[in-house]
Amino acid sequence: MSTLPPNHQGASMKTSSVNMAAATSTKTKPASKAGANANPKQKTQMHRRSRTGCYTCRLRRKKCDEGNPMCTACKHLGLVCEYKRPMWWSNNDARRKHKDDIKMIIKRKKLSEKSSHNIQTSINSPPGLSHSLPTSATFSDPLDRTRSASIDSHFGFSFNSPQSAHEFTPFTTPQMPHDFMFSPFSPYEIDVKTERQMFVNDIPTLRESTTSTYSTYQTPPPPGTILPSFPLEGEWTEQVYSERRESLTEETLNVNFFDFSQGPAMNSQQVALDLDEGDQRLLDHFIQFVLPTIFPILESKQGSVSSDLILPALQDNKGYLHCCLSIAAQHYKAAMGLQGEEIDNDIMRHRYATISSLCDALNKDENHQQILEAALGLIFFQCGVGRFDDTLPDIPWHQHFQAAISLVQKLDLPRIVSDPNEPLTQAPFNMTLTSWIDILGATMQGRAPTFAHTYREKHLSPTNSSLGLRGLMGCEDRVMYLISEIACLEALKKDGMDDMTLCQHVHVLGDQIGLTELNEGVPALPFNTNGSLNPEQLAQNITAAFRLAARIYLCSLVPGFSPGQASCIGLVEKLTQVLQFIPSGTAGFDRSLSWVYLVGGSVSVAGSSFRTFFEDRVAQLGDLANFGSFGRVNCLLREVWLQADQQQATSPVSATSEAPQQYIHWRDVMQMKGWDYLLI
Repeated sequence: MSTLPPNHQGASMKTSSVNMAAATSTKTKPASKAGANANPKQKTQMHRRSRTGCYTCRLRRKKCDEGNPMCTACKHLGLVCEYKRPMWWSNNDARRKHKDDIKMIIKRKKLSEKSSHNIQTSINSPPGLSHSLPTSATFSDPLDRTRSASIDSHFGFSFNSPQSAHEFTPFTTPQMPHDFMFSPFSPYEIDVKTERQMFVNDIPTLRESTTSTYSTYQTPPPPGTILPSFPLEGEWTEQVYSERRESLTEETLNVNFFDFSQGPAMNSQQVALDLDEGDQRLLDHFIQFVLPTIFPILESKQGSVSSDLILPALQDNKGYLHCCLSIAAQHYKAAMGLQGEEIDNDIMRHRYATISSLCDALNKDENHQQILEAALGLIFFQCGVGRFDDTLPDIPWHQHFQAAISLVQKLDLPRIVSDPNEPLTQAPFNMTLTSWIDILGATMQGRAPTFAHTYREKHLSPTNSSLGLRGLMGCEDRVMYLISEIACLEALKKDGMDDMTLCQHVHVLGDQIGLTELNEGVPALPFNTNGSLNPEQLAQNITAAFRLAARIYLCSLVPGFSPGQASCIGLVEKLTQVLQFIPSGTAGFDRSLSWVYLVGGSVSVAGSSFRTFFEDRVAQLGDLANFGSFGRVNCLLREVWLQADQQQATSPVSATSEAPQQYIHWRDVMQMKGWDYLLI
């Protein structure tokens, strides 16, 4: 099931009309021929090509005015203007990919300018003498003005009796036709006739009659209904206005969302770093290709937060800078499929420089914030890049995290975030990222999180419960706190907790997970009516996926647990239904749910819908399915499934009843393979 934004579905409709238009203008005028023959010198005159233009204009085969620091064409289109020979220039595949990316940027900019122009001209139009219902030309983008499919179309969905939202259970996929779910058009297009008359001294003079057209998803009133005068009231008209308001709203960058250690937001163009040519290419690659993949949820909520709030830290933090350059080289190696000493030397050189600067700063016991940023970057950035089969030597993530824990304690961040007398208006970004790594990293090792007590206090606090996890990684903070509690329970089980007490704790935590479902809406496609992403709905969907994965994780602690149990199969099926509402593909968010796919996929049985769904998502990701944490989960799940299916095929079956499938834990497979991954 594809969950691409609705705007992508109209591309095929536009292509045919363009080809028809092109086919009708093939005649050549005799006058133009005569003009060409009359001046033969112009035909043979050669022009000189400049070799000093920027590489972006040379790739586009456009004239460059060679402006500094950016040429006019690149500045107007928002492209990266490069006068130094870039890394992608010497690789044909990389050059072709870069050209496709430039075309997509230009296309999006033109569409955005066209849409904003239409909205601006509509808003600035003078009001009429009387009020009428809003038309599609008043609020909506150009797509809404195209007439939708007929009500009597071949779709089986009943438009005249739409299902209400309360009929859907939280984990039931609405049975809508595929094309209707992703169509950018509304099922109803209504013509409303409005009559108005001008009176001068109570004498009727001018009389006008106009017809307005607008689109809606709500069942309209019967034909011939006389609508009330403005302002309108009622569910139907409220729904019309809410659709239009939703299509116009945009979430602006909230610079106070996190408390960044380097200070408030600043324009990324103000960042000035003295780098040689090779390192500058790596930094440009990091900004353009790596940052959007590391914090995709934060980018969807806060705009260009990575470049505006994180890049300024690189100016004064050399360890952080070397960390980013090492990660950029690693990403470039994996994305381009490069093999050789040159790229490996870049990775290891900057990795060694990062660790050396960290050790020096730790010995001096100074600049704790900067050291913490670099240590967390070494841990977390690694989760978004590289292949699972990369054999370059590296220090395990949990050893870096021990240094991060010491720095967090020196900075007294746990007390700051949990102090009930001083509620935080801004979540410290370093503490939020530390919590994300601490909670899910504890599940990787089967231990209790280091700051579990802090999470417990935040969970029980009625006024100071947020750590910013929802804004950073999409999952509600309280659900993450409960995952921390489940990890603590697993550690107690390893220490010898008796089965009776264990089951009591499992029951209590199950009830706590259920409480997080209160006032939560049902999963839905996270797109507005104009095709833009709805970050709030996306966070609800991600929270629902983590909540179900937490239930599966909790059930796996029960003595005698088996993936073949009906309760476990039901949870995996519900998780599969929720994951269908997560946008897919290279621009989707599957790679942000690596831990969810790991926990749910490890208990999926042969022939389950989850495995089919996972294969489909991997195919839509393409090469990205082999990078970072998702690529490692992809490899690990296939190994778990191979062993589980082989064991199930060779296990003896009783003549009266089928033997329960033995649970092969993914952590045991990792230990057997010698893998030491952080899969978040």
